[in-house]
Amino acid sequence: MKKTNMQWGVIATATVAIVGALASPQALAKTKAKAPANEGYAAAPSANSRVDALEAQLQAMQAELSSLRAAQNRPSTESAKVQELDEWSKSITAKQAKLENKDNMVFFRGGYGRANQSRGGTLDPTYVAGLGSNRDGLTTGDIGDQDSWYFGAGFDFSLNDNLFGLMNGTEVLAELMFDYKELGQKASNGLSAQETAVLRSLDINLPAANSQSATVSQFSLAASPKIKFFKGSAFRPWLIPVGFEISVISPPSDAITVLNPGMVFGAGADYKIWKDLYVGADARYHYSADNVDGVSTDGVTAGGYLGIGF
Repeated sequence: MKKTNMQWGVIATATVAIVGALASPQALAKTKAKAPANEGYAAAPSANSRVDALEAQLQAMQAELSSLRAAQNRPSTESAKVQELDEWSKSITAKQAKLENKDNMVFFRGGYGRANQSRGGTLDPTYVAGLGSNRDGLTTGDIGDQDSWYFGAGFDFSLNDNLFGLMNGTEVLAELMFDYKELGQKASNGLSAQETAVLRSLDINLPAANSQSATVSQFSLAASPKIKFFKGSAFRPWLIPVGFEISVISPPSDAITVLNPGMVFGAGADYKIWKDLYVGADARYHYSADNVDGVSTDGVTAGGYLGIGF
C-alpha cells in the first residue's frame, strides 16, 4: 500500500511538472511581447535553462517510477518471510494431525490355546520292554495337555497408509509379538514307583526319582507383517498373511532340544473405545514343518487384547 501511494505521488508530481513545462513557453511569449527589445536576449537563455531543468526532473521521475515498478514486481524480504512462515505453519499443522492420529500400538493379549498333539518331552521316556504303556509304547504317557492358556504382549509399527499405493485406507504394519503358554504340570520323572521296582528287580539301576514338579510350557516370539483395513475409522479388521515364529519348549525334548522355528497366520479386529484405548480379538494358527525331536508346537490360539496407541 505504501509503494502504491508513493507511485501516485510521483505520477502527480510528474504531471504538474509537465503542465508547467507546457505552460512556460506561452508565458514566455507574453513576457517577450511586453518586454523591451534590449531585454529579449537575456530572457531566452533563462527560459531554456528552466526547460532543461524540468526535462532533467522528468527523466529522474521516470527513472524513479521504473525502479518502483521493478521493486513491486520483485518479491520483497517481508513477503519471503511471510511465505516461509506460512510453509512452517502448514508443516506444524501436518505434524500435529499425524500425532493426533496415532498409528502405532502396544497391546497386551491373553486367551485359550489348543495344541494339535499332546505334549511329550524328557518326562516322557522312551519305550521300555516288559513295562506297561498307555500310549504308543510310552511308559507314563504325555506330560502335558493339548489345552492351554496363554498371555503375551506385542507392538504394531505403521509402515504405510495405502498398501504401498495399491489400496487407499489400507495400512501396512510390522508386528512384533511374544506369548507364554502353559500346558500343565508333571510331578514324576516319568517312571512310577512300581515301574522303578520292576527295573531294579532286573538289576537296572536308575537315579533317584525327581521329586520336583515340572511346568510344561512354551514360549513363542513372532515377527509378522500385518494388513489393517479402514484407516481412520473406529473399527479396524486386520490379517497376518504369514509371519516368522520361533518357539521354545520346556522341559526340553528327549534329545535336550528346545527351539523350533515355524510360521504364524492370523486374523482379528480392534475397536477404538476412547481416545487411544482399543479392545480387540484375534485368532492365530501356529505351524512348523518339523517337530522338536518328537515334540510338536503346532496349534491354535484365540483370545482378546487391550491396545494403547502411541
